[in-house]
Amino acid sequence: MQPFKQVVTSDFDAVNQLIIDELRSDVGLVEQIGHYLIDAGGKRLRPLLVLLVAQACSYQGKGHINLAVIIEFIHSATLLHDDVVDTSEMRRGRFTANAQWGNPPSVLVGDFLYSRAFQMLVGLGSMEIMGILADTTNIISEGEVQQLINAKDPSVTEQAYLEVIRGKTAQLFEGAAFAAAVLANANLELQNAMKDFGYHIGMAFQLVDDALDYRGDAQKLGKNVGDDLSEGKATLPLIHAMNNGSNADAEFVRQAICNGSADQLDEIIRIINTTGGIDYTLTTAHNYANKAKASLSQLPDSPYKQALEQLTDFSVNRNH
Repeated sequence: MQPFKQVVTSDFDAVNQLIIDELRSDVGLVEQIGHYLIDAGGKRLRPLLVLLVAQACSYQGKGHINLAVIIEFIHSATLLHDDVVDTSEMRRGRFTANAQWGNPPSVLVGDFLYSRAFQMLVGLGSMEIMGILADTTNIISEGEVQQLINAKDPSVTEQAYLEVIRGKTAQLFEGAAFAAAVLANANLELQNAMKDFGYHIGMAFQLVDDALDYRGDAQKLGKNVGDDLSEGKATLPLIHAMNNGSNADAEFVRQAICNGSADQLDEIIRIINTTGGIDYTLTTAHNYANKAKASLSQLPDSPYKQALEQLTDFSVNRNH
């Protein structure tokens, strides 16, 4: 177990148990697909973020367990929907739900997880937190739509790319950290600091994901290397390669994006490496991680603050 998880071991166990309890349904297929997705594991960084921020803000109570499950259900719903949109076949090292059961059940169980999350949110009884997560899910949806619009478009700029990952990934990290601080009744300055922390670590996390798509190991990643290219996504390694490569190399990358093809992935990786695309992407990720750590200066010293620092380091130094 990672050190940053050890300080909230009992809370994490409670989260896992509540996930099982809240997945219960009279419709067997709902439970079957829900458990299939949740049991696949994953890093669970978003619910972990809720637990750590709440404790770092001196929260007393059990509401953070519910909030962590709410965040995990929202995240799981987006994964189910994303895999349908992207026609993905692998997630966390095994077949996606849509590959196993088809698109309609995957979409509908995603809807179930969204609605269950908001049922639980009502139980928390905080209109402020409900507002935060309502805005969060809306922005995530916009980010996903914008990513779909940008697919197979090699003219996507670095700024446009950063706006997409802010919506589709960083927003849930931001919402999780912000809501946890609100739940803990932290002062406004600390709430805003935790909101900033969530945003910056979320950006760093997605940038590393996009770098690993061209440098990672498929078995460790749990998906095929080059999946982003197969979907025509102009991520930062490719954008940097087009901006800094020779005319011939830039055109080669543009055509691969337009065609949504990873058939010549080895050549694409060569161009990315020649132009320093991976290093540039990881440097950008570390810049966001440094800003995330700076936001933690508002917190009093505690094992939970230290765990948040360790979580930030893990987000940018991982290989999967």
